Amino acid sequence: MAAPQVAASAPLHHTFVAAEERTLPRDASGRDYVVYVFLPESYDARPERRYPVLYLCDGYWDGPLVRTVYWNLAYDKTVPEIIMVGFGYPGEHADYGKLRRWDYTPAVDPPSDGGAPDTGHAAEFLDLVERTIIPLVEHDYRVDPTYRVLGGSSLGGLFTLYALLTKPGLFQAYIAASPAVGFDADWLFRYEAAFARSPAARDVHARLFVSGADHEWPAFFGAIQRFNAQMHTHAYPSLAYQYRVVDGEHHAGTKGESYSRGLRFAFAPLLPAEH
Repeated sequence: MAAPQVAASAPLHHTFVAAEERTLPRDASGRDYVVYVFLPESYDARPERRYPVLYLCDGYWDGPLVRTVYWNLAYDKTVPEIIMVGFGYPGEHADYGKLRRWDYTPAVDPPSDGGAPDTGHAAEFLDLVERTIIPLVEHDYRVDPTYRVLGGSSLGGLFTLYALLTKPGLFQAYIAASPAVGFDADWLFRYEAAFARSPAARDVHARLFVSGADHEWPAFFGAIQRFNAQMHTHAYPSLAYQYRVVDGEHHAGTKGESYSRGLRFAFAPLLPAEH
């Protein structure tokens, strides 16, 4: 029997996860950035409300994923409604790998360690976040400025941990999914150890979620495990800390569970006690 002849409709292009893209003024070094702003469903209908904000590294890659994870958690009422702001770069063919290495790494990775020269500018990028991105978001959107969360994966997770140890009061919670803590021969280990000896370490009032995947590259996962052990050794008195191993996943595959668990941990103080 011949198959029925059915005329297909013309294809429609539909954006499932919509975001407002905002171009930032060119910074002093001549670099260009954008941010992707994802608003909660109630934003237009509830003009009296203000929302906590998640600032997310690699918004061009992880924004849609984290937004979908957030929607599921919001449906279950295990996180509050939030605004999400993803960091990004303009242009259809931007070299995200190269650009993020420049911004998310806190030290220059030497060639002897297999590194690249386009590294070591996390201090400048953190300054951009503090002096340009956060003021833009808090001026143009109805945010709760008392609760900011920073999240990132891999090099983004490295940057997230660097931000915690550099400006511990800038955010109230941090999500570091499979962070590249072994970067530049364990640079972050030495940085964290120095911070732990400083007076500021006794006054870190924040929440930190760190994850790793047990099928990641052995040396990469081993560094995460060692960093977790070092964090427990220093035992910051005012830091709520949670570490989780994602079973059976490789490096990128850890993101779904890491952000799901990380969002719940980061925003837990804003929920009623029964959650």
